[in-house]
Amino acid sequence: MIRTKNLWLVLGLVLSMSLITFAATPFTETYVVGGTAVWLFNNTTGETANILHLEFAEDVTLSATLAIGGQLVPMGPLTGKVFDFAGSITKGGTFQVYVTPVTAVPALAQWLKMDAVGNTLPIGSPYFTSLSVLGRLFGIGIVALREANPAALAAAFEQFFADNADYLAGLSESLGMSLADSLMPIIMASPAEGIENFFNTIMGMLGVTSLAEAVTGSVNWTALFAALGM
Repeated sequence: MIRTKNLWLVLGLVLSMSLITFAATPFTETYVVGGTAVWLFNNTTGETANILHLEFAEDVTLSATLAIGGQLVPMGPLTGKVFDFAGSITKGGTFQVYVTPVTAVPALAQWLKMDAVGNTLPIGSPYFTSLSVLGRLFGIGIVALREANPAALAAAFEQFFADNADYLAGLSESLGMSLADSLMPIIMASPAEGIENFFNTIMGMLGVTSLAEAVTGSVNWTALFAALGM
């Protein structure tokens, strides 16, 4: 399986709302054949992709795959939660994956390419459906931006607090703590895992249980997502 620090740092920086707003051709499409879900992953990146990285929240079995516009082969077992397929898919190509159980939904999907020296680089925007994945990407992206441009990160949070001043004031009162005072020391010093844990804690205190609730609720995430490369 592909696991590189570079991959996850860049994943955090290309955080997107692809679950909510699709391009003319969506990243994913799905249909059911008998007791099997068929997921279509369309290469909408505008360039050739070499790897498709997939994650599921539960163990699944991939009974078959089909590449249109190239060839991708599995880099490990076809049962589990995390999968990588390597080869080449042209822009506009599609990779079909046959998944059981039929109710399983990808938590994260990302196209990657290989550069001239063999590094794996995410291309396009990730597709994700999991609140926990959002927290992970959020933490990784914040740390990457903090290391690259801490002033830009601080400015993004300043705008975030301004955009949500009324809501955050009421929320801080109900939680019994100032979110700004509690959050910024964590943002500016903690590792990605600490930021992810804080995000998950706040979501839990708010009773948020799904990605849709987090991104379509009362919080305006525009400044932060823009700073993270949305």
